[in-house]
Amino acid sequence: MFMKFLILYFQGLILYQGRFKRFTIIKKLKTKMMKEKVVLAYSGGLDTSVILKWLIEKGYDVIAFVADVGQQEDFEECRKKALMLGASKVVIKDLKREFVVDYIFKALKANAIYEDRYLLGTALARPLIASKQIEVAEEEGANAVAHGATGKGNDQVRFELSYYALKPGIKVISPWKDPEFLKTFKGRTDLLKYAAEKNIPVKASLAKPYSEDENLMHISHEAGILEDPMFAVQKNILVKMVMPQDAPDKETRIVITFKDGIPVKVLNKDDGTVKEDPYELFVYLNKLGGENGIGLLDMVENRFVGIKSRGVYETPGGTILFAAHRDIEGIAMDREVMRLRNMLTPKFSELIYYGFWFSPEMDFLMAAIDKSQELIDGCVHLNLYKGNILIEGRESPSSLYNKDLSSMDIEGGFDQTDSKGFIKINAIRLMAHRAIIESGKKKH
Repeated sequence: MFMKFLILYFQGLILYQGRFKRFTIIKKLKTKMMKEKVVLAYSGGLDTSVILKWLIEKGYDVIAFVADVGQQEDFEECRKKALMLGASKVVIKDLKREFVVDYIFKALKANAIYEDRYLLGTALARPLIASKQIEVAEEEGANAVAHGATGKGNDQVRFELSYYALKPGIKVISPWKDPEFLKTFKGRTDLLKYAAEKNIPVKASLAKPYSEDENLMHISHEAGILEDPMFAVQKNILVKMVMPQDAPDKETRIVITFKDGIPVKVLNKDDGTVKEDPYELFVYLNKLGGENGIGLLDMVENRFVGIKSRGVYETPGGTILFAAHRDIEGIAMDREVMRLRNMLTPKFSELIYYGFWFSPEMDFLMAAIDKSQELIDGCVHLNLYKGNILIEGRESPSSLYNKDLSSMDIEGGFDQTDSKGFIKINAIRLMAHRAIIESGKKKH
């Protein structure tokens, strides 16, 4: 009788434990289903790795989004790291070709340059990354996105303006503007301490006491030791290029062909190399520019948020294309169109820098710039040498240059005596102004 009781007891216990186990599993699944999904722009670096872990501890289901815009990164290791830290999923997208065609080349058509010096490498990549992050959020059913940009810089603005422009109802989590996060993390030391406590692998090193951001167009170096505006750039800082004085004592001659303002072909006159694919063309120009010490910029710029910052930029391929594009416009673009386009360029550049890529004013400017680039066709011959870009010639099937008209040696085509009337008509206003001044002097 006692044995029968024991058998029934243990059978009941096993049944109970089985039901309890099933209940626990169901509860865990429900909890996970109830967690709010957030897509984090993840780089694998210290900041976003800490943020990923912090978001998980806050109860979020974190999907790590990694954008390949040409940075030198082991993306498989990045995937493993995010999953190890607790990300429920990692999405990696190759955006290099799209970055070149839809962002770099569009900026090139406008000769976009911020404060007459910066070719906008970082600023151009942000709207592309943000747009793909929103796409991932929609695909994964997430109603929130997050980024690791600080509250002092431009990138927070670029990311968030893009998010709201593309998906107005999106929830944006910006830890560096979160009081609770800021209370815990006051700087890099606190991030490293947290990383050690949570077993987050980091590559932090004193070898590079400054921050970097790299993409296909450029690499930027800032903060840390570079915050001292008198700290001279050292050759060991450079990644994409060599110092001009360290470049080979040998010229590299190339030809860049444009069609409607877009580079469509590069020819190396020295070895016959030809590149016509947009992505391969840009990578090749990066290589040639870097080898010849082209594209180094050290400047103090004005951030959108009102703070001045010092940045060191390496933009080899972009610098070559910028010079070549301006030159082909000189022979193929109408004077008045050029004047109007040049009036639009500073605003266009400012919109990119400030983060208004997805805005009605940008759509308007883009349409005008596209129109200005019709028939901007032809070839520019360049000589690359120790940090210099020397223009050796240009030719265009839509050239507005007429050798006979402008020649001092050839008579005909332009009656020089007509210039007398032209000058007098333009002098009427000046003579009238002088008459008024002289009249005023007599009265006094």
